[in-house]
Amino acid sequence: MEKLETHLKLALALSDCSCQKASVKIRGYMAAKKMQFELIRVAQGNFRLGVLTGVGRTGKYLLNTPGCLLHTHLGTIPHLTQDTLHTLKQLPCVSQVTLSALAEHQEVLEEFKDGFQKFAGLHDTLLYCSLHDPAASSPTGYTTNKTVSVWGSGGRIELTVAKFVALLKSVQPDWYQCMADGETWQSNTSRKRVRKSVDRTLAHLDECLLAHQTSPELKETEVFGVVEGGDIREERVRSARETAKRPMSGFCLDGLQTGSMDQALRTELITAVNAELPEDKPRLLQGVGRPDEVLACVEAGVDLFEGFFPFQVTERGCALDFDYSICPDPERAGTAPPAVLEQDGVEKPAVERQTDADVNSGDQIQMTPFEINLKDKRFHDDFGPLVEGCGCYCCRNHQRAYIHHLLVTNELLASVLLMIHNTAHYQGFFRALRDALANDKLDILKRKILGD
Repeated sequence: MEKLETHLKLALALSDCSCQKASVKIRGYMAAKKMQFELIRVAQGNFRLGVLTGVGRTGKYLLNTPGCLLHTHLGTIPHLTQDTLHTLKQLPCVSQVTLSALAEHQEVLEEFKDGFQKFAGLHDTLLYCSLHDPAASSPTGYTTNKTVSVWGSGGRIELTVAKFVALLKSVQPDWYQCMADGETWQSNTSRKRVRKSVDRTLAHLDECLLAHQTSPELKETEVFGVVEGGDIREERVRSARETAKRPMSGFCLDGLQTGSMDQALRTELITAVNAELPEDKPRLLQGVGRPDEVLACVEAGVDLFEGFFPFQVTERGCALDFDYSICPDPERAGTAPPAVLEQDGVEKPAVERQTDADVNSGDQIQMTPFEINLKDKRFHDDFGPLVEGCGCYCCRNHQRAYIHHLLVTNELLASVLLMIHNTAHYQGFFRALRDALANDKLDILKRKILGD
């Protein structure tokens, strides 16, 4: 307690946040702090291999990093039942739920009293609660000094800190992203607006910590502070430095999503931010899912990602099909070159891929070079699996031609099978990334992902 008291006094002495008077009360804040991040090794610059232990209220779970969370809508992986999901092995133990989806169910959850995990019948998973759904775009221009807005199926819901915390108390997540003003990701945002965003986010953080300490429902819940700052390096550094002075369990890097800036600037900003953050706390990057961008952000020091990318690929009627093998054994790697054999044993040409010149990487709705479009008529007589060597249920039991047929006839089973494969393939990519870090094979993986 004495160490925490000293930490908080230092934060108050150095902070330039406008709500210092309210912050004085934070010295009573006592976080559970069961979550611990162990850094196993750092390779080739800022690549971090680690493990997050003590995750969850019981503290019995662990999460390997670099890794990603499971993307859900109201606690359920899109298109998959819980039984179907658990046909996949080695899934991360944390599912992401969003206040944008949960806010309109607050009254029901408050009446239920036992939290969203039990309400939704979720087993063997923990809940991370974020403000917004990374797979959906939200209108901007609705934040004020006291409120942020989330958008559910019924429209806009305005949240004050009091309502934000009350909603969290009804959800009872294992950890949550603090309330933040994240509307400065557009490239034309003024410096004045970016600075206001940082100030507001720090003010929200202090108010949330004050409310957190008086909430028995949240006493074992971990808090992640949010780093804002748009595309302005000085504001990013200030936001990171001030947020790190608070007693955080980890950090969310916001406003760097795909479409907001090019990768070179994103890498520069992430590197500058991470230099201000403690090494023993995890860093979660919001809104980035493309494998090439994930690789660049991990190289800049990011530990965790949101797992929305397989869902976006599925919604396009596409299948992930990129080679992330770092060893010659395709079964161990989980994938192999996309050559397909005709029925007479003659090898067909590999599927022609789009290049970066063909893909608008700034739009998350567009196809990427890491997927194939199963709606294309070329697949109507392709009797190979989605990916040779993939061990998922879809690839073991079905062919590209069958998925093509399901898609063109608008059968719901198409999205189920694609989501099974895309989730398995994406998680396999992160396992390969961790293996490459552990076995000094990063150069091999980078050549596979980025091209020789």
